[in-house]
Order: sequence, then structure tokens, then C-alpha cells
Amino acid sequence: MNFESLNWNILDRLRGTFLEGKPVRRAYWNGTEDLAQYDQTFGERIGWKWDALVRELKLRRWNPPADVDHLIDWGCGSGVAGRRVLAAFPSLRSLTVFDHSPHAVGFAAAQAAARFPWIRIVQASAAPSLKDSMVVLSHVWNELPLPIAHELLAQLSNARVILWVEPGTHALARKLQAVREEFIERFDVVAPCTHHARCPLLASGHDRDWCHHFAPPPALVFTDGNWVRFARRAGVDLRSLPYSCLAMVARPSGACPAPPLPWSRTLGRADVGKTHATLHVCSNGCIRSVGLEKRAAPQAHATLKRDPLAVLGLIHEPDEFGAPVRLILHDAKSMNPQSSAPG
Repeated sequence: MNFESLNWNILDRLRGTFLEGKPVRRAYWNGTEDLAQYDQTFGERIGWKWDALVRELKLRRWNPPADVDHLIDWGCGSGVAGRRVLAAFPSLRSLTVFDHSPHAVGFAAAQAAARFPWIRIVQASAAPSLKDSMVVLSHVWNELPLPIAHELLAQLSNARVILWVEPGTHALARKLQAVREEFIERFDVVAPCTHHARCPLLASGHDRDWCHHFAPPPALVFTDGNWVRFARRAGVDLRSLPYSCLAMVARPSGACPAPPLPWSRTLGRADVGKTHATLHVCSNGCIRSVGLEKRAAPQAHATLKRDPLAVLGLIHEPDEFGAPVRLILHDAKSMNPQSSAPG
């Protein structure tokens, strides 16, 4: 990204539209230049959120089902979500891009074709069938009029894989949690949950809580003068990338949900003090706070103090939920308790 080449008339207009958070009544992409400006700035920041979700899927050793090789980027915008997923899963062989804006469809298709010339690309002028496909959705929920949102959910029920990322706001995260509840009888949750129970954050008494996470941005952005100047001019915090996500796979007919996993998924940001750290976690349908004393777990405390966003989850020994925890870091090799680096 070259700061000097940025068109702030375009970027300010787009940011103002996004911050309104209202259903879109008309296309806000006025042309290819809008999409190019967005793609290298705000779109790249959304790409970092997708990097976080993809990293988590890889840590869980998840890959698309062997018989699913078609990806649909629904509401593609500049296509950043579809490109991140294609790069992560080389078994995918074709891509359909769809958006209410023809400018977006053309831009997303061109960008994908340039990076993945072996991929067959379809530009959809109308909402495609999602049956038996892998679908990515990125930052679309607050832009959809209610009838279209309902139709989208009906179509998603026929998909094989759903990968969905939204901003980590209270309202949008809880809407995504509600989608999870609607689909839980027919789909297995891959991320962020470690269980298939009802979402505990939707239970009575948790109205102010929401399932959200923080994506760690690439370290280089903090030393890149272009990004530093962009953040200052755009009024964004490079350190803060809150997101909510949902990854689900259709369950074979008659199959039972998988058992809960022996770790907890962290929520939000760790609270780290000089001698004590608190992490908020979800595991097996239960929300709780886990305290780590520096004297009892000095390495784990040091890791959290250095980077409160480094921790993805906590491992517990089988049948000993109260046992001392081990941290699952974003850069771990897997989320397998036997191979994850201890905190």
C-alpha cells in the first residue's frame, strides 16, 4: 500500500457508508477505482481477520470435505475473503463471485484470476444456488435488507460449508450467534466453538456479552510508514481488529454431533495486570473466567503481558477441567493437546 497514491475522497466516503451500518439500498461502489482503493486499505484489514479464522481452522487441522471443490464468495466486494480462502485451501478448484454491484463482481473476478490462474471463475449477476457448495460471507449482515437476509439463511441451509466473518460488535456478533443456534441441528461447528451445545452467551443474564475475538495484525504494519500514516489519517487503531466468526459444516444425515473438545476458546481480550491475568473462555456450553497468577504460571503470564491477543485458547487435561492450563497460541502448530506448545 502506497500512502501517497490513496484517494481520500473515495476512502472517506466509503468509510462513512460502512460506519452507518444500515441496509444498502443502492450499490456504493462507483467504479473500479473505489474497489482498488478499498482493497489495499480497509479490505486488507478485513483480510487480516480472515487470516485469523483460516489460521484457527488450520490449527484445528480442518480442511474442506474431499468432495467440495467449489467456493462461492457471496457479497464479494473486492473479493478479499474469497482470495484468502482460496490461498488457504488448494483443493478448491472453482470460484463464483456474487455481489449486488457489477463493479465488485468484475473486480473480484479479475483479482482472483490474476492470483489463481488455474481456478475456474464464474461471475454471477444474480444470487447463485448455494447447494452443496462452500460459501464465504464477509461483513454482509448489517447491509442486507430483512427479506434478503431471510432468503440468504434459507439458501445457506443447503450449503456444505459456511465460513462467515463479521465485525466484532455486540449487535452483529449476537446475530451471528443466533444464526449458529438456527443451524446447530443440521451443521457441526468448526470454529470458534469447541462444543455443539447451545450458545451460553444467549442464555438469560448474558445480554451484554457477545462472542468476539481480536485478530493479530501482521507485525510489519507497525513499522510500515504507509500503514502508520494511513491509520492516523483514517482514524483507525492498527492494534484493534475485533471480529466475530462462524465456521460450520453440514452434518451427514443421521450422524451425531462430535463430542466437546478438551480446550476452551478465549473470548475478547485478556485482562493482564502486573501479577495476575484473567481470560474469558467458552467450553462445552459454559462461560467462565480463568485467572492466572504470575507466580504459579510465570511463562503464561509473560506471554499474555507481552501480547494479550496471542492466545487462541486454553488446554485442559482430560476430565480435569480445573487443572492448570496450557495456552494455545495463534502461532502454534496445531490445537492438539499433545502437540501444542505449553504456556
